[in-house]
Formats: sequence, structure tokens, C-alpha cells
Amino acid sequence: MTKINKSILPIIILLLFSTSAFAQLDPVKYEDALTDKPETPLTKTEIAVKADPKQSFKSLFEEAAASKTKSFKDVNTEHLNPMAASFVDDYMKRHSKTLNSLKIWAKPYFDMMDDVLSENGIPKQLKYLAVIESHLKASAVSWAGAVGPWQFMPETGRRMGLQVNKFNDERRDYLKSTYAASKYLNHLYDQYRDWLLVVAAYNCGPGRVNSAITRSGSKNFWDLQYYLPAESRMHVKKFIATHYIMEGEGGVATATPLTKEQEMEMMPTATDELTHQNVKLHTISGRYNSKTVAKYLEMDMAEFNKLNPNMDRILAASSTYQLKIPLNKVALFLSKKNQMLNDSIMMILNPDYQN
Repeated sequence: MTKINKSILPIIILLLFSTSAFAQLDPVKYEDALTDKPETPLTKTEIAVKADPKQSFKSLFEEAAASKTKSFKDVNTEHLNPMAASFVDDYMKRHSKTLNSLKIWAKPYFDMMDDVLSENGIPKQLKYLAVIESHLKASAVSWAGAVGPWQFMPETGRRMGLQVNKFNDERRDYLKSTYAASKYLNHLYDQYRDWLLVVAAYNCGPGRVNSAITRSGSKNFWDLQYYLPAESRMHVKKFIATHYIMEGEGGVATATPLTKEQEMEMMPTATDELTHQNVKLHTISGRYNSKTVAKYLEMDMAEFNKLNPNMDRILAASSTYQLKIPLNKVALFLSKKNQMLNDSIMMILNPDYQN
């Protein structure tokens, strides 16, 4: 049997783990991203384009006009860039079942991310970056030390305003880390004006993307992709494929988000049999905690439990619960539901968590 030199064992181990899920290729080389400034600030038109998925994702999903057919195997290419069709077809075969399942259980987390991304002028489809980074797991840890749903390295997280120390790691906080990711994504977009290059830079660092731009002489992902590291090239295509599966055959979402008033109107009204109180009914899913919800609704725990008995047990067993909300608390619930969900999750991760 051939003996292995003990001195190279650490190198072999490192190489084995370097292919782990959730690993960013160049997780420590972010200083150039945080110090480089765009040559000129975004114009009003460029800001509008950045936030509009129909325009800002033009190089991601575009009419396959040059092709006589609008399909490739099982992939409808009407909205999909033809250069991604083969990869998407393979990705669908391997991952569509998992992602379609995630689409259901992750809805409350996606809703939270949608709000934060939209608030920061970022297309809500960028939430799928967190899917390929961590599968939306707050507990995700890469071999290199990237943590949380957005897989921040410690120093990058701190620079984006997160507290990262041995007592508290806000990289695991869905809400705070999404605000930090929005800040970082906006900074990268200011440099590249192209979301696909932003996704690539999120994985391998701006230095490698800048090098690919210089060597290829182009700022178009499809022209420069082979000047990027293979992992980063695949990272962008995973984002495209995930977007395609989650949005439904690649169509860029056009639905207008409901206003708080519209959401309230859509909630059915009922009279609670025990308290004879008029309430609104709202089906929740996700890891909501009754104590957290009662706190945010400014309700006494006994009063909340009368309306919503066994909420934690039923929600854990069936994943959904029909919440009864007093009429005078509905607006408060809608304005605070993201914080409620986030704090509920943080309490599961850390029983001593307090906000």
C-alpha cells in the first residue's frame, strides 16, 4: 500500500472540503468590493432599471428570437436566455422536486426578503441567491466560515453592519442579514450595473470579476463567463435555473404586491365562539412562536391563548395555523409580521435571544 506523506494530509483535507455546499470561492477577498467606487453615480433611469426585473434581468431571461423553436428538451425558452437552456434542463431534472417543495415551506421567509429587497430598490428575485447560498438555512456554515442564509464571512458581515462575535452572530438573523445583503448587493450593482455579474462577484469576489472583464473586453456575463472560475460560472447558472424553477418556466414575476389595506380586506371576519369577539382569520406558516406573536400584538398571553389555543403545537405538527387576530390588532400584525417570524426563529436557534 502506498504511504501518504503526513505533511500533505492537511492540503488533501482542505481540497476535499473546498467543494462543500454553501462555500463562497473567495470569501475573504471583499475589501475591494467595499472600497471600490463606481465611476459615476446611478442616474434616475438606471435606478429604475435596477429595480425592474423586466429590464434588469434582460440578459438572464430574454426572448429566444433567433431560434425557430421556443423549447429545449423540457425547458420553455420563450423567456430564458438560450445560452442557459442546456444547464437549466439538467438542473431541473436534479433539483426541481426539492425547489418546488422549498417554494411551499419557505413562503413566509420569501415574503420577508421580498419586503426588504424591494425597500432597498433590488428586484425581489435576488432572494434566490440565498437559496443557492444556503438553502435558506440560518444554521448553514461553510467550510470557510461563511454563516447564515446569505453566507457572510465574519469581516464582510461586520462591514455590512452586523454584529459578529462569540456572544451574538447576526449573520443567522434572517431580517438583519437580508438588510446587510441588500447593502452589499447594491454596492456591487453600483460597480457592475448588471445583476448576473453581481451574482458572480458575490461568489468569487469583485477582483476576479474585474479580471474577467479586462481579459474578455466585455461586461456581458455570457461573453466573459469562461474567464471566471468554474465554480462562479456555475453559481450564476444555478441562480438562473433556480429563478426559472421558482418563478414558473422563467417568467419574470409581474404581480403587484398587495397593500396592507388590500391584505386586511382579503382576511375573512368571524366571531370567536369562546370570547364572542370579532376577529380576522389569517393562515400562517413558518416557525412562528405564540409568545413572540402575542408580544408584538401587545396582547396578554392568556388573552392570546384564548383566541389561539395550542398554536405552537398545531403549527409544529401541521406547518400551518389559522390565526385569530382581534380587529384592532390586524394593522399591527401586518406591519410587524416579518419581525415576529424573525424573532421566533432566533428564539429557536438561541433560547436566550431577546430583541
